[in-house]
Amino acid sequence: MNGGDGKNVAAAPAALDWKFSQVFGERTAGEEVQEVDIISAIEFDRSGDHLATGDRGGRVVLFERTDKKENGGSRRDLEKVDHSTSRHPEFRYKTEFQSHEPEFDYLKSLEIEEKINKIRWCQTANGALFLLSTNDKTIKFWKVQEKKIKKVASMNMDPSKAVGKNNIGNSSVSSNTSSHLANGGYKDKSSNLINDFKFPPGGIPSLRLPVVTYNETSLATKCRRVYAHAHDYHINSIATNSDGETFISADDLRINLWNLEISNQSFNIVDVKPANMEDLTEVITCAEFHPTHCSTLAYSSSKGSIRLIDLRQSALCDTHSKLFVEHEAPGSKSFFTEIIASTSDIKFGRDGRYILSRDYMTLKLWDINMDSGPVSTFQVHEHLRPKLCDLYENDSIFDKFECCLSGDGQRVATGSYSNLFRVFGCDPGSNESATLEATRNPMRRQVQTPSRPMRSLSSLTRAVRRGGGESTGTDANGNSFDFTTKLLHLSWHPSENSIACAAANSLYMYYA
Repeated sequence: MNGGDGKNVAAAPAALDWKFSQVFGERTAGEEVQEVDIISAIEFDRSGDHLATGDRGGRVVLFERTDKKENGGSRRDLEKVDHSTSRHPEFRYKTEFQSHEPEFDYLKSLEIEEKINKIRWCQTANGALFLLSTNDKTIKFWKVQEKKIKKVASMNMDPSKAVGKNNIGNSSVSSNTSSHLANGGYKDKSSNLINDFKFPPGGIPSLRLPVVTYNETSLATKCRRVYAHAHDYHINSIATNSDGETFISADDLRINLWNLEISNQSFNIVDVKPANMEDLTEVITCAEFHPTHCSTLAYSSSKGSIRLIDLRQSALCDTHSKLFVEHEAPGSKSFFTEIIASTSDIKFGRDGRYILSRDYMTLKLWDINMDSGPVSTFQVHEHLRPKLCDLYENDSIFDKFECCLSGDGQRVATGSYSNLFRVFGCDPGSNESATLEATRNPMRRQVQTPSRPMRSLSSLTRAVRRGGGESTGTDANGNSFDFTTKLLHLSWHPSENSIACAAANSLYMYYA
């Protein structure tokens, strides 16, 4: 298509038709969800062949793709795929393990929850999967690998010549040979051991060497390293580096750089803690490494700003190389302005050119070469603006929604209330916008996950604190809202148009 100046302008891609694919762990009507089962983190690996979720009970659940032969899917799983429709990823439950347990900090009289805050995949090696998981204080490095089970196929005796305790005299082996096998030598009549270890002439025909076979495999999960005692405040994000050797962890005031092989030492690379805490005006909310430049990372703040820093500039990156912030229009400030401006999540595009950020009301797409303002802004739930007072009363205004980009960088997605998620086209000239309710799927095919172990009474009785305020209803335009159901966590498949999103304890898969 040609523009008015004669230059070629690429046409915006056609809007995608999103369809339901799978659901894991969906509750039946009227079933009450325990808080420990609510999903709190979700992440595709770089290949898109594995998916990991973490929950508030400290568990990590892994899923594997089954519609590709090279990924180990069985023939039965491959036959389930309906090739008459557009091809899409199909997953099955792989394994789960307990990553974190509740702890108590006796020095600070503080209970440390087992809730998984973030999961990040690391590079695979020798067929093993590696990932990082973290709660508020401790990061763990996990290895998941298939191991062959050893079984002894045949023992060192001939079954046809085996004898019982009461039939020793029927043995075809001579008494001298039996005595030799029992004691490693011959015994004379006076029971004195003679050190003669020579086999009788012709050998022992009933001796069989054990044979070990590997007919079955099992998944073995091992915690390789524990990275602890490095954060005074709650860890809000971790991010792996493209060098495959290092990662960062961020809390409210500091970002630490770790080497995967060293668990007892980290380097503080960002410290925004003021000398006097009364002078504190903003905190770190999220940090991410650049996908290809191992020395570049970005972190967001509660004031809605994003800072790009270069680790090559100095050991302590107090100064940023670029600052991305959108200034408020004069006269538009209100009591809620600073609260809703806080950035809850940032993600780099696959090529590292763009950064997607999510604040309470909007998605913003930033070009790292242009710090004057976002290149695109997407309104997620603008119809809730008149309800900000109610949202503040019931603490919903502090909910932290995540965001994600498609692998080709043409679309972005994020969640909202009433278990809705929204997909926007971000190419110039695109007006694509789709809103879907994750839990409303008439053509669903439920996939059961294995039953989980029972929880202790203390963990089951924990409840989320909620204040007063209206939680459900409709606005003036007829848009429904339900603040008690929210879709906070979602992840886009790295190479296909497929989204995994979490609503309470259920994992929903959509494709287009």
